[in-house]
Order: sequence, then C-alpha cells, then structure tokens
Amino acid sequence: MKRLKLVMIGNGMAGVRTLEELLKIAPELYQITLFGAEPHPNYNRIQLSPVLAGEQDFEDIVLNDLNWYAERGIRLLLGRQVVEIDRVRRRVIAEDGSSAEYDRLLIATGSSPVILPIPGNTLDGVIGYRDIADTRAMLLSATQHRRAVVIGGGLLGLEAANGLNLRGMQVTVVHRGASLLERQLDSRAGQLLQNDLERRGLHFALGKQTRELLGSNTGRVGAVRLDDDERLDTDLVVMAAGISPNIALAQRAGLPCSRGILVDDTLQTFDPRIYAVGECVCHRGVAYGLVAPLFEQARVCANHLAMLGYSRYPGSVTSTRLKVTGIELFSAGDFAGGQGTQSITLDDPIGGTYRKLVLKDDVLVGACLYGDTLDAPWYWRLIRQGDEVGAIRDRLMFGERALTDAEREQRSAVTLPLRGAA
Repeated sequence: MKRLKLVMIGNGMAGVRTLEELLKIAPELYQITLFGAEPHPNYNRIQLSPVLAGEQDFEDIVLNDLNWYAERGIRLLLGRQVVEIDRVRRRVIAEDGSSAEYDRLLIATGSSPVILPIPGNTLDGVIGYRDIADTRAMLLSATQHRRAVVIGGGLLGLEAANGLNLRGMQVTVVHRGASLLERQLDSRAGQLLQNDLERRGLHFALGKQTRELLGSNTGRVGAVRLDDDERLDTDLVVMAAGISPNIALAQRAGLPCSRGILVDDTLQTFDPRIYAVGECVCHRGVAYGLVAPLFEQARVCANHLAMLGYSRYPGSVTSTRLKVTGIELFSAGDFAGGQGTQSITLDDPIGGTYRKLVLKDDVLVGACLYGDTLDAPWYWRLIRQGDEVGAIRDRLMFGERALTDAEREQRSAVTLPLRGAA
C-alpha cells in the first residue's frame, strides 16, 4: 500500500512525542517529513536549567538523536524555518526553498519568549530564555561579565537566575507580582521560596516593572530602570516574562487562531487535513505551557492521525511539581481557594515546610506543598478522581500514611472517572 505523506513543522517535545505515539500504533501508514527550525535533534527543554547550572551537557538532554529519525525513515530537515503553508496545493515551503507535499500536516511550532516592548530591548546582552542557543548565550556571558538582571519571577526566570548565580554572577530578579511563582504557589509559599533563594545569594525587586533598558558606552546593555526610577546596573538582561505561541505561520495560511491555533477535541484545526499540538495551540480557550498536557494532546492527536478516531482530548487538570535549587514544590488544582472552598494549612517555618489543602463539599480541589512533596502523588490522585474525603478530613493534612490499612485498601479499590473526561 502506498504510504500517505505526513509533514510536521517543529521538532520540539510535543511534536516528536506525537510521532512516537503514531509510530507505535501505525508504523507503516505515513512517509514522514519533519522541518525543524533549530539545527539540533529533539531535546528536553525542561533540562536546560541543569545545563545552565553546569550539572549536565547538551548531549545529556537530547531525547531523539539523529539515528532515531534515520532508523524510522523520517526525512529530517534541520535548520529549516517554514515560511508558507499552501493549503490549496497541500505543500509547505521553507525559507531556503525546500518544500514537501502533505496528505496530513502537523503543526508543532511551540512558543517564543516574550520580549517586552520597552526602550533598549534590542541592545547587545538582552536575550530571552527558551532554547539551547539562549542557554549558551548566558553561559558565555557568565564567563565575561559579573552582573545579571532576570525579568520575570516565574519558573523560567528563577531557573535562569539560579543557573547564573551558580555560575558566579550577581543576579537580581525583577517581578511585577507581589510574590514569586504566583501561578504555581500561594503567597505564603512564594514568600518561603523567596527567603530560601535570598539565603542562596539571589536578590529580588518584587512588585515592580521595567521601564527601560539603558546602554553602556560599549553599546551593550548597562542598566535596567524600573517604574519607580530605581536603577539596576547590569551586564546581562534575561527576559523571562512569559511565552507567546508561534502562530504567525498558521495565521498566514488562514487558519483561525486566538491565543493559539484553534483546535477541537481531536487536535484538528479548521482544516481537516491539518492538526496542531503543543504550546502553539488553543483548546477550549486554554493554551497550555506545561509538558503533561502537551503529552496528553500528543496521544490523542496520534490516535486520529492513525485514523483510529476514538480518542478525545477534553482538556487537562494541571499540576506542577518543581525542584528549584533543591527546594521541592508542588501545586495542583484550585490551590488559591475560591468562593465556597475551605482551606487547611500546616506551616512549619523551623522545618521549612508548608502545606495548604483546599476542599469544596468534602472534595479535595487543590493543594500547595512547599519543602516536602512526598504526598504529592496521593493528593494529585484525589484531586483528579474527585474523591470525597470527609471521613479522613482530620488526617488529610498528614498524607496517605496517616490512613489505616483498611482505608488505604478501600480507596485504592475505588477508581472514579477523571473530572472532565469522557
């Protein structure tokens, strides 16, 4: 049987995971061509921070080496930026003129770091933090300069700040929020994190925004001016103030987009021959930036590319488990707590641990753990399954080990459908 032609734009984690899932269930269905804008095989972007910190090399974080593509007959075109999707002729065209025809097209273009639209943002020494090229630029700067400012107190910003600090730079994190990691932690956990990171040598300017970047007499960035006129002298500025889905290519092709490329529960765009996965998509009004939801999308998309057609992506209940400079963090669900919820907290400043559990109608709907995340998988399971916990509410804070053997067996035997699942 003649194989269909599948073209994938993007060589990141979500797209390649889709190919891995597809090749498991339909290895002979497609002749695959892959365009990657970077000159590298697929690598683990989550592990860029250990590379920056000197704990790993780039080779250690490669997920699929060149042999992997060759062994599966994938035509791999690296360093090729696709500039056009011709939906009439079903062809994609790269900036160097190379092209490929498709019967099915998978867009997995990911996202780019947001570069703040402020004066001085094009100065030498101003970079984002998203790929290995950014990481290598920071490593080079750390060998030549001593001061750095990181704009953004989210996960990427703190990873950049920690890595540069370990490389010997004096680092200040500028964050417009009142606390760090406000999307993953509540204010108390954010304060504990700040205290621990300050003890490790990092500096913070919270509740402030960057007004402009000032150049030095060499043409390189020399200072950051904040909205309260405070000036921070620096030799390097890393912008980690968010990501923007890469949707320009899809927009030029006439595919409907909002925050990302619009897809349905099969990860299909408005063109039935074109699918999209990863940080570039918008599903039910949500654009996901965490790996777990993107891998869930990959499984569903592969199912439909394989023409099995029975899988559906309803969206994801997200959790975050992090390790920042050796500090364990976890959050899931509605950890902030809204109307109609009750919160139970355990705060041990001496032991350096903090727990907050959020309940609604005797159902655990959110959790935030700092310092000790041993019970994170159990809380995550309770949140996903929507288990009633009224009978164990008085021991819930102390984790699964506080239950009797009979209670553990009873709960492990009950498997409820995931909320939001089909």
